[in-house]
Amino acid sequence: MSSVDVINIEGTKTGSVELPGNIFDVQANIPLMHQVVVAQLAAARQGTAKAKTRGEVAGGGKKPYKQKGTGRARQGSIRAPQFTGGGVVHGPVPRDYSQRTPKKMKAAALRGALSDRARDGRVFVVEAFVNGDKPSTKAAIATLRKVVQTNKVLVVLDSQDELNWVSLRNEPSVHLIEAGQLNTYDVLVADEIVFTKVALDEFLGGSEKSEEGDK
Repeated sequence: MSSVDVINIEGTKTGSVELPGNIFDVQANIPLMHQVVVAQLAAARQGTAKAKTRGEVAGGGKKPYKQKGTGRARQGSIRAPQFTGGGVVHGPVPRDYSQRTPKKMKAAALRGALSDRARDGRVFVVEAFVNGDKPSTKAAIATLRKVVQTNKVLVVLDSQDELNWVSLRNEPSVHLIEAGQLNTYDVLVADEIVFTKVALDEFLGGSEKSEEGDK
């Protein structure tokens, strides 16, 4: 079990928190993480692309010209695929791209991704990003830059933290996510991960409940 410092809005250390080894210090299974990420991206596809076949395109009921005597190739409809405005052969049809991924595989992939970031010292914890009860993007960014400097930061907030969410949602270098929605793809895409203290507790509590439910 390792620990990380807890940073306040002034950028000073106010304490430390323990990162459980069963979540932040496990062997990263790269093929498993790849499979989970591919499944997640596939599930995000709409699958609504649709092209009409020659039987679905309007018009074309009349034979364009007689069968013989014109010197041209015989044709039965101007909605055949070789004509402009005709149907499409083997075009896309609505489909479901989602893949079945067991919960245990998703959880194991997430643990591997978090462990990879933690071993590189790219997991941070802050008390909060702003003081008081009024949102401030300027103050939130100032606090964030005292912790990390990269342009791809994943900030994990608890489900009730509207103040910090509103303060950071317009910053293009930050991707916000609730602790309960943390996933492998967002962890791997980000260069660094910043938890609020409450969000980390919420995430660890949810992970413990999930493990107990699997037993």
